[in-house]
Formats: sequence, C-alpha cells, structure tokens
Amino acid sequence: MSTKTTERGLRYVDEGHKYFLDGKRTTSVTTILSGGIPKAMLPAWYARTTAEEAWELRHLTDREAFIAAAKDAPNQQRDKAGIRGTAVHALAEEIIHGRPVAVPEELYPYVDGYVRFLDRFHVVPVLTERTVAHRGMGYAGRFDAIVELPGLHGFSPVMLDLKTSNGVYRETKAQCAAYSLADFYVEDDNPAEEIQLPEIAASYVAHVTPDGTFLHPLARDRQELLEHFEVFKAAHQIYQFGLAKHKVLDPIPYPELEFEEAS
Repeated sequence: MSTKTTERGLRYVDEGHKYFLDGKRTTSVTTILSGGIPKAMLPAWYARTTAEEAWELRHLTDREAFIAAAKDAPNQQRDKAGIRGTAVHALAEEIIHGRPVAVPEELYPYVDGYVRFLDRFHVVPVLTERTVAHRGMGYAGRFDAIVELPGLHGFSPVMLDLKTSNGVYRETKAQCAAYSLADFYVEDDNPAEEIQLPEIAASYVAHVTPDGTFLHPLARDRQELLEHFEVFKAAHQIYQFGLAKHKVLDPIPYPELEFEEAS
C-alpha cells in the first residue's frame, strides 16, 4: 500500500463521534445516511415505545411528569442499547486480535457467540477501527474491521461491520460502501499520514446477538460494492439538499400593472 505524508490531517474525536479533516469539522457517514435515507420504521418504534411507557406510568397524577417520562422512553432505550453496543465493539476489537479480555457477565452471551463466529469462519484481521475520509465528497467515518474470510473470498480483504442492534438494515450496504471507497485512512497516532486502503472485495455485517453472531452479506463482490456507493452518493445529495438555510421558499411579487384597472 502506498503512503503519502502531508501537512493536512484527519482526526477523530471519540467524545461526540466528531471528525476533523484538515482542521475543519467534516460530516460523518452515518450523519449523511440519517439525513439522506428515511427510516420508515423509526416513527412507529418511537410511537410504540412511548405508548408502552405511558401504560407503565398510568399511575402518575402529575401531568407534566407523566409527559416528560413517556416522551423520554425512546431516548432511554436508545442510549442503553448504545452503551451495550459500544462495550461489545470494544471487546470485539481485542478478541479479534487474540488479546485477553475481562467479560462482564451480562455481555458473555455476545462475546461467546462472537468467538465462535471468528473460529468457524476462520476470520483473519487486516485492519480494525481506522478512520477514513473522502475529500471530494467531504465525509469521514470509522470502520470496524477489514478482514479476510478464506472460505468465502480467499485472501482478498472484505469490509466487516459489527452490529448489535435488533436487526440488520439495508442502509448498512451504503455505509460499508462509503468506508470501502474512501480516499484514505489514518492511524490514530499519526493523523497527517494518509494511507491508501486496500481494494475491498466485498462487505458483510457480523450481527452480534445474545443468541450468537450471524454473518449477513451486503456486497458479494466489488461490482455490487460500487453499486452501493452510488446509493450513498445519492443519499449524500439528498442530505446536502436538506441543509439549505432557507427551508421555506418565498413567493415572487405580483407584476406591476401596466395600466390602472377601470373602476
């Protein structure tokens, strides 16, 4: 892989998941997808979660307390799942490199299934937890792993995204394509050195659940990966369109009359 040392740099700030390219804040892949691809099931999930919490809180007589607690229920569930997902990701990065870890009891089913997955698919790590960027499109992101899956793609590197959510969603295809087709990646301790990504042959999700880790194909070959990148570019255009400062369009004024109307 060729490298290039430059005055410019790419920096990732874990707190708040922020990316800075050449000293300026840049947009993350996930932010672009959130603004460019509608999540059709999300409103229904928010409504159901709020309604379920309202049922549990039906004993409350304070109206404002009731509304505040019920309204915050989706955020509480999301944050709890996010904390669990972050913990599983941190453990997974150590485990894939064969390093010993202390596993909390509540996460043992996730870790046990992940270890079995690594063994059964003979997963070989190439790169893990690296920050990538695309200067032309102005985005950055951080992928979970580039690995080899000998039984599926020989020694060709593939993008592997870890998910701990309830399901694997189609937008992940565009997410992994954006990582795979980025201009370069950097090491955390040397953000100014741009390193060329290996050519990614395919992309997959490792869905880490308490019932085991399951491998989901996203792009089975390079051509499909390129097709998914076109989807990401379309989402990027929609996201940018939504950034317009003037969301409400002003009407044009009526033309002046050329002569006075007859009374």
